[in-house]
Amino acid sequence: MSKINTLTGEIDVDELGFVRMHEHLLTDPPDLRVKKDPDYVLDSPRKAVEELKRLEKTEVNTFVDGTTIDYGRNIDQMAKIANRTNIKILATSGFNRGLFFEDWVHNYSVDELTALLIREVTVGIDGTDLKAAILKAGSDYNRITKSEEKTFVAVANAHLETGAPIKTHTEMGTMGLEQLDIFEREGVDLSRVLLIHMDRNLDYGYHRQALERGANIMYDGPSKIKYYADQNRIDTLKKLVDDGFIKQLFISNDMGRKSYLKSYGGGPGWEYIQHKFIPRLLREGFTQEQIDNIFIDNPKSFLPFKQA
Repeated sequence: MSKINTLTGEIDVDELGFVRMHEHLLTDPPDLRVKKDPDYVLDSPRKAVEELKRLEKTEVNTFVDGTTIDYGRNIDQMAKIANRTNIKILATSGFNRGLFFEDWVHNYSVDELTALLIREVTVGIDGTDLKAAILKAGSDYNRITKSEEKTFVAVANAHLETGAPIKTHTEMGTMGLEQLDIFEREGVDLSRVLLIHMDRNLDYGYHRQALERGANIMYDGPSKIKYYADQNRIDTLKKLVDDGFIKQLFISNDMGRKSYLKSYGGGPGWEYIQHKFIPRLLREGFTQEQIDNIFIDNPKSFLPFKQA
């Protein structure tokens, strides 16, 4: 279908405009993460709106929130935030990774998980009529547990039933190819899969393998020099563009920490891609057409539900 589920109603795909494909408005991670690092908690709707107001001053039109069921997704507060901005907000259905699963996720059958995911993208989330726009599964560092594999199968089933697109959490950029193996085994067209966090494992050959199989990849680490310098990201992206994979590349910023956001006293904030990273891409030889491919055309092709 050409309609996209947003938290303020359906829109036509042509209304997506410039898309940020993976960000976070609010998060409430499990205690095991919070006790180790409370920086991961984004608990202020007011500050989320403040960040969005800054983003409204750029060309961004659509914001895909990546917060999952197991990471403290709060659909009621997200909807209130969405009603206070001109940016269209899309919600995610699914799971981050097994480390964060509550007991019920481990105990549910594949069929039960599938039914939950289908309901969230076709009927509504948590008893509301607010529908998710994208499905998500994820795996741990250098392994996929049995419970995680179960959620991948459920996501595959829900995708095949609804046509909803799929994105995946790759912990530190690992296990992307193994995730694709599961989806391929379950009959998913890999062009409907987006592997995120891939620039935390900035391996050109590995990324090319995923792209050659037809999947999409996301670099969501610009400004995060604790992983790699932006120059490394740009150089690898340029090679992949030169190899002909421009239609399978996505860029976002995944700023899921207080220390990344200006409203919490951190930085550089959600405007970094617009104010710093895109100008640098242009200086490094990317064309405006290529920028538009990554941020406008690729989301417009990927996000609509498409039946197999």
